Amino acid sequence: MKKMIPVITAIVLIFVVIAISAGIKFADKYSYSNEKKDLNEYFSIESTDEVPIVLQDELTEESAKLLDGVYYLDLGTVHKYFNDRFYEDKNEALLLITLPQETIRNEIGSKEYSTADGAVSEEYVISRYEGDTLYIAIDYVKKYANFSYEAFTDPNRMQIYTKWEEYKTAQLTKDTSVRYQGGVKSPILTDVAKGDKVTVIEEMEKWSKVKTSDAFIGYVENKQLTNYGTESPIPVADYEEPVYTSILKPYKINLAWHAVAGVAGNDTLASVLEGTKGINTISPTWFALSDNEGNFTNFASKDYVTNAHNRGIEVWALIDNFTNKETVDTYEVLSYTSKRTYLIENLINAVLEYDLDGINVDFEEISQDAGEHFIQFIRELSVACRANGIVLSVDNYVPTGYTDHYDRREQGIVADYVVIMGYDEYYKGSSEAGSVASIDFVENGIKKTVEQVPPEKVINAVPFYTRIWETKGAELTSQAVGMELAEEFVQNHNIETRWDEVTCQNYGEIQEGDSFYQIWLEDEQSLEVKLNIMQKYNIAGVAEWKLGFEKSSVWDVIEKYLNQ
Repeated sequence: MKKMIPVITAIVLIFVVIAISAGIKFADKYSYSNEKKDLNEYFSIESTDEVPIVLQDELTEESAKLLDGVYYLDLGTVHKYFNDRFYEDKNEALLLITLPQETIRNEIGSKEYSTADGAVSEEYVISRYEGDTLYIAIDYVKKYANFSYEAFTDPNRMQIYTKWEEYKTAQLTKDTSVRYQGGVKSPILTDVAKGDKVTVIEEMEKWSKVKTSDAFIGYVENKQLTNYGTESPIPVADYEEPVYTSILKPYKINLAWHAVAGVAGNDTLASVLEGTKGINTISPTWFALSDNEGNFTNFASKDYVTNAHNRGIEVWALIDNFTNKETVDTYEVLSYTSKRTYLIENLINAVLEYDLDGINVDFEEISQDAGEHFIQFIRELSVACRANGIVLSVDNYVPTGYTDHYDRREQGIVADYVVIMGYDEYYKGSSEAGSVASIDFVENGIKKTVEQVPPEKVINAVPFYTRIWETKGAELTSQAVGMELAEEFVQNHNIETRWDEVTCQNYGEIQEGDSFYQIWLEDEQSLEVKLNIMQKYNIAGVAEWKLGFEKSSVWDVIEKYLNQ
């Protein structure tokens, strides 16, 4: 027996060691870690002035800045989350925001802003540059957007709410820790006390994702939560969303563009209107930007306006940016507040001088970087038009991803009418021949536009022209002609046309020697199909480019549409 004692002792010791080892492993696996999470890493803080933003219940990629004791948001963040009407003029160091009746102006770096009623001073610098980035004081942003914010320190962070939806809450049953992830080994973000209330973002089997009252988002065990409930916050309503009034006619618009290349062109009004039916609006091409200072050429005529009014026709004079494109840089004109102001003042003066009813803005080939300046011009012009009872209409290409910077949605708010130039599907520079305006192209343009603009503000323009395409070897050329010349070409070349169901146009082609001719005709039939689509979407009306290119018979089709 004595000989067995050492053996038994050894066995016991082995079991003890095994038990201790197992216990250590068990404790290591199931005990709670005391490791602290690096909060600068958690919040992605890279500088002492950086203030991470928790928006609703998510940590955003964007951060605020704490500068001289004032919280600031960069312009991109302001546009994304709060109000995209803030506008930066880098040339003249101005921060603007345009409302229905006025434009509020702040000189970047100052504490003052000016309104129609005079200057107002704040206790903080309203806007300032840090490097090339413009920052706006968050309290100034709050003047033009409804949101709440609360700032915290150690580390700096900010909780912002822009929505006030019902949310789920719970209380802590004991003092515990909020961890970076679900699991006892996950590092600690912050400690919470018994009775503290948290927002429950997501419930899982053993852990819940929660947010503390001081904007830490992490995980606690479900067994530590009790007294579940819901709360409905009181919405912030300090800022009253502006109402943009519009002039909407109580009839379908039938707008015909009248190409006037000089003062003498005004004498053709009677002849181009002869035989027409249903025209209630005419847009003479009177104004065109002429330099980079905001000046424009002017072919306006009081007699023209009087004659149009006597026929019951309103005059919405057109201004374009391409007639003098060799001498005009649209970006240069629109990116300066002083030049936009000068242009608008002179436009309004011309409208009042000639007793015009409206302005039709036809700015084409706007570059991506000029988009923000273009829409600011439309905002500011809308203020002047609204003040003077002038209709503002804006011409647009058929929507594509390449023209999103025209901001049709904003146009649909601040302007009275948004006009789709529903043609040039295939144009002079196209690499292949095709229709000027196939039915799918037209319907797609209307459909995409009314997704952004109220249909009662949308006018679709149809072409009174077609293109005669000639392919000769590897060379493709085309010429735009009116309806009668197109039909004469078909007859003179003995081209047999057939109705094409894909484009909803009469199509013809012929090989003559080395030349292959193709033509998709615009005529009564093609226009009727387009007008039926316009009726389907219940839009505001039709426009035509251009007077003098049509056959007289198309007016019966258009008049039928107007009377539907």
